[in-house]
Amino acid sequence: MIVAVHQPQYLPWLGYFDKMRRADVFCYLNDVQYKKNEWQNRNRIKTAQSWQWITVPVRYHFPEKIHEVHVNNDVDWARKHLQALITNYRRAPYYSRYIPIFEEVYAREWALISELNVYLAESLKIALGLHEKPTVLSSDLVLREEPTDRLIDICKALGADTYLAGKGGADYMDLERFEKNGLKLIIQDFQHPIYPQLFGEFQSHLSIVDLLFNCGPESLKIISEANAGPN
Repeated sequence: MIVAVHQPQYLPWLGYFDKMRRADVFCYLNDVQYKKNEWQNRNRIKTAQSWQWITVPVRYHFPEKIHEVHVNNDVDWARKHLQALITNYRRAPYYSRYIPIFEEVYAREWALISELNVYLAESLKIALGLHEKPTVLSSDLVLREEPTDRLIDICKALGADTYLAGKGGADYMDLERFEKNGLKLIIQDFQHPIYPQLFGEFQSHLSIVDLLFNCGPESLKIISEANAGPN
């Protein structure tokens, strides 16, 4: 059984869902250090001018973990994010099919960034057709703090024999310890597909929303055919 682990990200990119697709169980790593100016509260969408950030404002106080970080709801961010999607994707082929997902999400008030991110990822997982892919929260497991120990503990807790790591995982993991614990290690090498987009020249590494609005039910096929792998 293959397990993949990743921090909850805001409107994640295609590679995030490729990792989820290839795993038998996907673990949201929500109880590790929050990192400012990364992907936990922002992502990119395509516009007529190129691309733009959409960022959820947070009230972060070091050393809070991801699941402890609050959304700053004094800022009218949800209305702005929904309007950004409407403005930039209303002419996309599958706009009307998927915009209700975001209307529902942005109509709610979210206290914690991790809860928003997980809810969105689960909604997008279903939209992609990964309905039966099980997910868990790392905060629901008993884990050690050291990064490699934590990942090994997650694999053992979930009954995995294989860990699917992101490409940058080799930079901080003690790879030999996986083998010593009877775990096979697979490194994801995501090859970004090219697909039809609005606004001219193709722009890669955007939020999954860009693929969904433009390619609809073919989105998961586009990801999987560009990145053939287990499952």
